[in-house]
Amino acid sequence: MSNSNPANTQASCAPCNKSRMTLSQGAPVYDSAHSQTLGQGGPVLLQDVSFLEKMAHFDRERIPERVVHAKGSGAFGSFCPYRSMAEYTSAAFLQDPGVSTRFLIRFSTVIGSKGAPDTDRDPRGFAVKFYTSEGNYDVVGLSLPVFFIRDAIKFPDFIHSQKPDPCTNIKNYAHVWDFFSLSPESLHQITWLYSDRGIVKDYARMDGFGVNTFVWVNKEGKRFFVKYHFLGQEPRDIIDRREGRRLAGQDPDIAVRSLHARLASGNPIRYEFSVQIMDPAAAGSLAFDPLDDTKTWPEDQFPLMKVGMLTVNENPSNFFTEIEQSAFCPANIVPGIEFSADRMLQGRTFSYTDTQRYRIGANFAQLPVNRPCSPAANHQQDGDMAYCNPPGNINYKPNSLADNMPQDAPAPSYPGMSYPGGQVVREEIAKTDNFSQPRARYLSLPDAEKARMADAIGWELAQAGKQIQKRQLDLFAQVSADLANRVSREIYLFETGRKM
Repeated sequence: MSNSNPANTQASCAPCNKSRMTLSQGAPVYDSAHSQTLGQGGPVLLQDVSFLEKMAHFDRERIPERVVHAKGSGAFGSFCPYRSMAEYTSAAFLQDPGVSTRFLIRFSTVIGSKGAPDTDRDPRGFAVKFYTSEGNYDVVGLSLPVFFIRDAIKFPDFIHSQKPDPCTNIKNYAHVWDFFSLSPESLHQITWLYSDRGIVKDYARMDGFGVNTFVWVNKEGKRFFVKYHFLGQEPRDIIDRREGRRLAGQDPDIAVRSLHARLASGNPIRYEFSVQIMDPAAAGSLAFDPLDDTKTWPEDQFPLMKVGMLTVNENPSNFFTEIEQSAFCPANIVPGIEFSADRMLQGRTFSYTDTQRYRIGANFAQLPVNRPCSPAANHQQDGDMAYCNPPGNINYKPNSLADNMPQDAPAPSYPGMSYPGGQVVREEIAKTDNFSQPRARYLSLPDAEKARMADAIGWELAQAGKQIQKRQLDLFAQVSADLANRVSREIYLFETGRKM
């Protein structure tokens, strides 16, 4: 009977089989596009090792810069609520209009490396770290209100399709549109990204959005779905494809430069924080899934409610210390705010924190820019650069030698979130409707902006193959025949050399 180690057998050295998806140790992956959830509408499960391996490996693909949002800038400021939001949330920093909260804000491009130009067509990251009295609260959003995908398990695939070709290290628009044309949920974001909002040269002239759906809970335990809007107080610029490329060559750091110069001159930037509120009981009656981050909520049904003003007025004293080492994690929440079952948000709560532990180290929260202003107490110790190890020699719980300190915090008086039970499944959400909102968005645009959108999309699609072009044009036709016709004509003009 053989006692040989299986790791030494020839099977362990089998060549990569690209025809069937597997985990890194060879086990088959039956569905690479949908996370395991508790029932069709429940949260993503920690036992989903396919998702965990895929996301954890993805988070470690770049060093030392961020995998996404590598190019950016940031500053500090203060937030003041207009009134108490106690009716909707018990979060301390939203209770008293007389109390201001310091915050750090970071703006970024998503796809490009640290050396990428500021005027690439790309969503802008809009991340805010509120240093509240109950701990740090991080809102990690975008300059556009929706995203390209609705399930975090597809995020590595989406980013790979947008990043440079792994062979040439040059952006490959065939990859970009191959993914889009096979992912109809991306259509709504395409109508935002290729509109006049897709290129930015001044952070003061854009908006910010939480994108995901969060949950606010008040002291009585009543919960509300909530969407975040951070509305810039200055008119937006119009920068078309050609102007963006010109600026990329002449002043690739124009947005970073203008932010720093503006704040240095004492001229602050302001964003009005507003929210849309929804009773979770109303979700089932809607024609779309409100937890789907490819969707917006109609403002006539869920009007914007003004919460307060963010005033950005302080440049960092050292860019690396306060901006590059800043760590924004959607998992950072405070009492009165909870996670919804939004599948992108569920994945981000793991991925972002995991990324920071890899990028900065296990003790990234000890860095001054990431440290909460409220006391932190736990038994986490050692690791790289641990300079705030807990005092004393009792580093475990339960213990009797230190009176079982630190004590657990008192639990809320209200019960936790409830979900309908069901089997563990990997399924598409029930209400996809990939066309209604992009159609409404496209039809709302003025004719000149529709023309610029068609130009921007046509220029990229002309660099993709015919099969990809047809697939994407078929999707556009389901949004609007006018959009499909305009883009088709632009492709023809670019391919025949009649337009550059």
